[in-house]
Amino acid sequence: MRLIDIGANLTHSAFRHDLPAVLARAHGAGVTRMIVTGADAAGSQAALALARAHPGVLYATAGVHPHHARDFDDPTETRLRELHAQPEVVAVGETGLDYHRNFSPREAQLAAFERQLALAIACGKPLFLHQRDAHADFLACLDNVQGKIGRAVVHCFTGERQELFDYLDRGFHIGITGWICDERRGAHLRELVRAIPAERLMLETDAPYLLPRNLRPMPSHRRNEPMYLAHICAEVARDRGEDPATTAAHASATTIAFFDLPPA
Repeated sequence: MRLIDIGANLTHSAFRHDLPAVLARAHGAGVTRMIVTGADAAGSQAALALARAHPGVLYATAGVHPHHARDFDDPTETRLRELHAQPEVVAVGETGLDYHRNFSPREAQLAAFERQLALAIACGKPLFLHQRDAHADFLACLDNVQGKIGRAVVHCFTGERQELFDYLDRGFHIGITGWICDERRGAHLRELVRAIPAERLMLETDAPYLLPRNLRPMPSHRRNEPMYLAHICAEVARDRGEDPATTAAHASATTIAFFDLPPA
């Protein structure tokens, strides 16, 4: 199987001491390419640097996560615009709304999200989206630019059935993480993944977060990493009634088309 992790936070300090080994383990598990998430201006620049250091293996996104929306200013927008012009940057984001923790005021989140939607329209690259406990406002912002934005993926989908179909009805793609392996919070996803068309489904770890809870043996360090995407793929395949190789092939083909990556 060849897998592509669409969301790995490889600039996180958790990977500072052993990133080459992390990449080697990922490759050994069939994860041949990874997209490094940019969550603020500095992190997006670091993601680009990683992608340039590992051509053909790593790619990057560039954006400001809603947690950091309070820091979005004109220089940030200028820097993001420059980053979006680079070929290694394949998406605008991570951007969206997060009312679960409100690390940034909601007004700041909405303003930063709307400015990044405008950046996506300007550069023509796909959107890498985040939404938590903000579904109505999230949809309203996206509906305001309907027909202007291109492809969009709601990454790390953890929502309920109505949210899923709201996204699918708008043509959005869906990213599934190891949240599906959480018997406490993610059990509902096991039925919902059956409803996602193969050409809209992509897979991700969100490493170092969201280590699958049903990994055996469970690593003592509790750090998620891209090698575990194979486990997530197997879980999704089981819930969809598919062979893991089929799920992997469809998800990889969808990812290549979505992010306009070179063929495998």
